[in-house]
Amino acid sequence: MTAMTPKILCVDDDANMLASYQRSLRRQFNLDTAQGGEAALAIMAVGGPYAVILSDMSMPGMSGIQFLARAKEIAPHSVRMMLTGNADLATAMDALNSGSIFRFLLKPCPPDTLAAHLLAGIEQYRLIQSERELLEKTLQGSVRMLMEILAMVNPELFGRAQTLRGQMRTLAEALGLGGIWKLELAALLCQIGLVTLPTAVLRKLGARQPLTEDEAQLAARVPEISHNLIVKIPRLEPVAEAVRYARKHYDGSGPPADDVAGEAIPVGARLLRVLADLAEIQAAGVSAAAAFGIMGRRAGFYDPQVLEAARARFAPAPAPPADAGPGGVPIAAAHLCSGLVLASDLLTADGTLLVSAGRTLTDALLERVRNFSALSGLREPILIEAPATRAA
Repeated sequence: MTAMTPKILCVDDDANMLASYQRSLRRQFNLDTAQGGEAALAIMAVGGPYAVILSDMSMPGMSGIQFLARAKEIAPHSVRMMLTGNADLATAMDALNSGSIFRFLLKPCPPDTLAAHLLAGIEQYRLIQSERELLEKTLQGSVRMLMEILAMVNPELFGRAQTLRGQMRTLAEALGLGGIWKLELAALLCQIGLVTLPTAVLRKLGARQPLTEDEAQLAARVPEISHNLIVKIPRLEPVAEAVRYARKHYDGSGPPADDVAGEAIPVGARLLRVLADLAEIQAAGVSAAAAFGIMGRRAGFYDPQVLEAARARFAPAPAPPADAGPGGVPIAAAHLCSGLVLASDLLTADGTLLVSAGRTLTDALLERVRNFSALSGLREPILIEAPATRAA
């Protein structure tokens, strides 16, 4: 057996039965045993992951049904099987529904038959793992593609999304929230619907210029459009819902027009509402302290706990000296390559923003930079972050 061999956990309250498992199965399988459900949970905490978990049903204290239900919570991707001497249909259905059992086996189960079922369980586990890996690659590729599109359509707005992502992580950690990667994605993708807007409207939004009534109606649909784009990506349904409700007020007013209010609003949406409004107010030159004062007077707009956590976390920092220039290592445009991190905005010779500071250059962004460089030139030298600075 090697470290890569799928592991199997056999659980029973009968020590003799566990010993028989070891005698008949250990040469063919990487096997651990546990006497009772509590002991099995302790072993899972330190010895997993297990490809297959096989449990007896009738055990004192924690029954097999209870144990496998807990095992499903702890290790949802493990394949679960149950052995029982009771062929009662209601018991079998209860086990299947509570623990999502892959196989329900009756005692006595000959070693060869049990081994065949365990092999089927391992094959099912490998299939699940393969599907997960494929899904992860699809998810990562889809998100990367969307972000590249937004970065090329409007690098300034993409830069704001990156800032929003960092603030989202900071605020989520301050609130002790889980699933932070989903919240970060909501911050990054909440404006992906902007790619569908006309260029003239995008320019106005980027410059924070007033919109006409028709343009404002188009912009108001961005959360809905963003939701419709994101929801098509596997596993991002919660992210899509957070984006859909990003302009919803805590008291239930605001879009979308439904009865969702208070804690029923996705937590990511409640964080986005606070962070997006804070950024919008500060963009007008208002200090953070004054911005929170304005937001505090908007009754019913925000989750009070989120607003207070944001106020505590995003207190204004001392301004740098007026003569302090941007840090970074100067580099010629010809030496730019994928993986470098910009320490300042990358601009064309006429001042058009191509890539915002803090952005990591990718092959797609480099192609965009080269195209603009050939047409109008770039402002040089370009500043990149030194590796030591980035690591800090």
